[in-house]
Amino acid sequence: MSDVETKRAENMENDQDSRVYELGYLLVPTNKEEDVPVLYGNLKDLVTSLGGNVIADEMPKMIPLAYSMIKVVSNVRSKFNTAYFGWVKFTMQGEEVLELKKKLDFDPNMVRFLITKTVKENTVAAKRFIRGDMVHRKGVAVEKTDGDVASTPIDKAEIDKEIDAMVAV
Repeated sequence: MSDVETKRAENMENDQDSRVYELGYLLVPTNKEEDVPVLYGNLKDLVTSLGGNVIADEMPKMIPLAYSMIKVVSNVRSKFNTAYFGWVKFTMQGEEVLELKKKLDFDPNMVRFLITKTVKENTVAAKRFIRGDMVHRKGVAVEKTDGDVASTPIDKAEIDKEIDAMVAV
């Protein structure tokens, strides 16, 4: 077997043993906005340098935090109400994930981070629009027909009768 075939076989074994993880992180807001892509690239490089393969990711964006977070860097306590939030989904060996955690713990640019096991597929739920024949707006039932809109007032007594009939069954 050649060297290329040996490396390919090792990579296939590693892919079978590796798991899918997602790293969600908050970067300190004191970084300049033009420095964020560099920090983002360094984080992805760190994942790949430890043997990880990036599956999906998102560039960090400034968000308001639900509560103030404190980060101690060089014996200075800083309080943050905003941060740059981003995430990276990757595959990696379990032992290497521990090494990644150690390196991120000492990163002064991280406010917080979370590494979770996940699945390779996209797990973001898409918005679904329900389209029906009737649309209700402010007490008036609007029936959609071929471009024409006919509105009829809703009779609350009739609706109450129908509800009572359904409950009685």
